[in-house]
Amino acid sequence: MNIVVVGAGAVGCYYGVRLALAGHRVGFLVRSEASAATLRSGIRVNSDPGNMHLKDPIAFTDANQAAPVDLVLIAVKLWDTDSAVRNVLPVVSHQTSVISLQNGVDKDEMIAGVLGRDHLLGAVTYIVVDKAGDGMIVHSGTLQRIIIGELNGETTTRVREIVDALAAGGIDAQSSTDIRRSTWEKFIFLSSISAVTAVTRQQIGAARSHHATRTLLEDAMKEAAALARAEDVPIGSDFVADRMRFVDTLPAEGRSSMANDLLRGSRLELEWLSGAVVRRAARIGMPTPVHGALYAALVHAADGQPSQRSS
Repeated sequence: MNIVVVGAGAVGCYYGVRLALAGHRVGFLVRSEASAATLRSGIRVNSDPGNMHLKDPIAFTDANQAAPVDLVLIAVKLWDTDSAVRNVLPVVSHQTSVISLQNGVDKDEMIAGVLGRDHLLGAVTYIVVDKAGDGMIVHSGTLQRIIIGELNGETTTRVREIVDALAAGGIDAQSSTDIRRSTWEKFIFLSSISAVTAVTRQQIGAARSHHATRTLLEDAMKEAAALARAEDVPIGSDFVADRMRFVDTLPAEGRSSMANDLLRGSRLELEWLSGAVVRRAARIGMPTPVHGALYAALVHAADGQPSQRSS
């Protein structure tokens, strides 16, 4: 496959390296020539299952250098979605499929507003990964899963082909006939663990091991799950208990990407995580005291702060 990864953050680089080493032609579309030059010097992935090194990545600022394109992976922060999709739009043809590995439940509608729905597949990823410097990615634990599905729930050849391509790269790839539910399940989990690890400035192991913060995390997931059900998403009664068991399997030293961004003084995806819980619930008159408090505790850091003020 000819694949374009839009964005060169930790998630995009990790999956791009895996796919390139599996023999696919992978290009990284970035905003500046300086970023492209940095990528071209190589990408290293430190990973518990095995380290990887892509010595000569393809990186460019003009998507036309990649045409024709079979698959586009959107892996930018949510505030960059519109510009990222517009940058890749010139090389999206009838044969091109587009998936977003971003967070949140608004991402697909944001992309469809620019691209239309015909090319778009729903997708979610589960991975604990962070950038440790230029050209260095750190993957904690063994989890690295992508779930893909048609937005209308159909089983199609293109979903099977993409799942097979991802699997050939050593990625735990799965298909879903209810990708809306899969997306909400990820959102319930991620909006909660992102806010709790950011508010506490703690690694996952510490957050889950103390009764107070473990209860906070569980209550946040229960609140987001209740919102999903109110929006007619069939979240099971045992979902939160299952996700808490899942939290216990995550690497203790891991943090959510939002917690890492907070500690670096970078901009946060807060508006699309806890902020989205609060806004969507407000539209239907549903109280959200847990996510409301988490949002309020983080909102003054959402636009980024000097790193020394977040330590």
